[in-house]
Amino acid sequence: MSYRKLVRDKIPEIIKNTGENPITKILNDNEYKTELEKKLLEECHEVINAKTKEDRLEELADLLEVMLSLSKTQNNNLEDIIDVCKTKRLKRGGFDKKIYLIDVEK
Repeated sequence: MSYRKLVRDKIPEIIKNTGENPITKILNDNEYKTELEKKLLEECHEVINAKTKEDRLEELADLLEVMLSLSKTQNNNLEDIIDVCKTKRLKRGGFDKKIYLIDVEK
Protein backbone atom coordinates (compact mmCIF):
# COMPACT_ATOMS: atom_id res chain seq x y z
CA MET A 1 0.00 0.00 0.00
CA SER A 2 1.27 3.49 -0.87
CA TYR A 3 0.96 6.28 1.71
CA ARG A 4 3.35 9.00 0.55
CA LYS A 5 2.92 11.22 3.61
CA LEU A 6 4.78 12.45 6.65
CA VAL A 7 4.38 10.12 9.63
CA ARG A 8 5.34 10.22 13.29
CA ASP A 9 8.87 9.07 14.13
CA LYS A 10 7.94 5.69 15.62
CA ILE A 11 5.57 4.60 12.83
CA PRO A 12 8.24 2.70 10.83
CA GLU A 13 9.18 0.74 13.97
CA ILE A 14 5.52 -0.01 14.68
CA ILE A 15 5.08 -1.25 11.10
CA LYS A 16 8.18 -3.48 11.41
CA ASN A 17 6.74 -4.99 14.59
CA THR A 18 3.73 -6.16 12.57
CA GLY A 19 6.03 -8.09 10.22
CA GLU A 20 5.77 -5.59 7.37
CA ASN A 21 8.61 -3.60 5.77
CA PRO A 22 8.20 0.19 5.67
CA ILE A 23 9.93 2.01 2.82
CA THR A 24 10.91 5.49 3.96
CA LYS A 25 13.14 8.42 3.16
CA ILE A 26 14.40 11.40 5.16
CA LEU A 27 13.08 14.69 3.80
CA ASN A 28 15.20 17.75 3.21
CA ASP A 29 14.19 20.95 5.02
CA ASN A 30 12.01 22.28 2.18
CA GLU A 31 10.25 18.95 1.67
CA TYR A 32 9.73 18.65 5.43
CA LYS A 33 8.11 22.08 5.69
CA THR A 34 5.84 21.33 2.72
CA GLU A 35 4.80 17.97 4.17
CA LEU A 36 4.13 19.54 7.58
CA GLU A 37 1.86 22.08 5.89
CA LYS A 38 -0.03 19.24 4.18
CA LYS A 39 -0.23 17.41 7.50
CA LEU A 40 -1.59 20.55 9.16
CA LEU A 41 -4.50 20.62 6.72
CA GLU A 42 -5.06 16.88 7.14
CA GLU A 43 -5.20 17.23 10.93
CA CYS A 44 -7.56 20.23 10.69
CA HIS A 45 -9.98 18.12 8.67
CA GLU A 46 -9.68 15.29 11.17
CA VAL A 47 -10.50 17.66 14.05
CA ILE A 48 -13.59 18.90 12.20
CA ASN A 49 -14.73 15.37 11.36
CA ALA A 50 -14.12 13.85 14.81
CA LYS A 51 -17.33 12.23 16.09
CA THR A 52 -16.67 11.89 19.80
CA LYS A 53 -15.18 14.07 22.52
CA GLU A 54 -12.29 11.63 22.89
CA ASP A 55 -11.61 11.54 19.14
CA ARG A 56 -11.68 15.34 18.96
CA LEU A 57 -9.21 15.61 21.85
CA GLU A 58 -6.86 13.15 20.16
CA GLU A 59 -7.10 15.00 16.84
CA LEU A 60 -6.46 18.33 18.58
CA ALA A 61 -3.35 16.78 20.13
CA ASP A 62 -2.22 15.66 16.65
CA LEU A 63 -2.86 19.17 15.35
CA LEU A 64 -0.76 20.64 18.16
CA GLU A 65 2.07 18.20 17.43
CA VAL A 66 2.14 19.34 13.80
CA MET A 67 1.97 23.00 14.86
CA LEU A 68 4.93 22.49 17.19
CA SER A 69 6.96 20.76 14.48
CA LEU A 70 6.12 23.47 11.97
CA SER A 71 7.08 26.20 14.45
CA LYS A 72 10.44 24.48 15.02
CA THR A 73 11.24 24.93 11.32
CA GLN A 74 11.32 28.66 12.11
CA ASN A 75 13.24 28.20 15.37
CA ASN A 76 10.14 28.81 17.50
CA ASN A 77 8.62 26.72 20.26
CA LEU A 78 5.38 26.29 22.22
CA GLU A 79 6.18 29.21 24.51
CA ASP A 80 6.61 31.48 21.48
CA ILE A 81 3.21 30.42 20.15
CA ILE A 82 1.57 30.95 23.54
CA ASP A 83 3.20 34.38 23.93
CA VAL A 84 1.86 35.54 20.56
CA CYS A 85 -1.53 34.04 21.39
CA LYS A 86 -1.66 35.97 24.69
CA THR A 87 -0.64 39.21 22.99
CA LYS A 88 -3.32 38.80 20.33
CA ARG A 89 -5.90 37.93 22.99
CA LEU A 90 -5.07 41.15 24.88
CA LYS A 91 -5.28 43.28 21.72
CA ARG A 92 -8.20 41.61 19.92
CA GLY A 93 -9.81 39.28 22.43
CA GLY A 94 -10.45 35.56 22.20
CA PHE A 95 -13.53 33.72 20.99
CA ASP A 96 -15.16 33.24 24.39
CA LYS A 97 -18.17 35.48 23.72
CA LYS A 98 -19.17 33.54 20.58
CA ILE A 99 -19.55 36.75 18.54
CA TYR A 100 -20.53 36.21 14.90
CA LEU A 101 -19.93 39.28 12.68
CA ILE A 102 -22.58 39.51 9.99
CA ASP A 103 -21.71 42.76 8.27
CA VAL A 104 -20.23 46.22 8.76
CA GLU A 105 -22.29 49.20 7.60
CA LYS A 106 -20.66 52.40 6.37
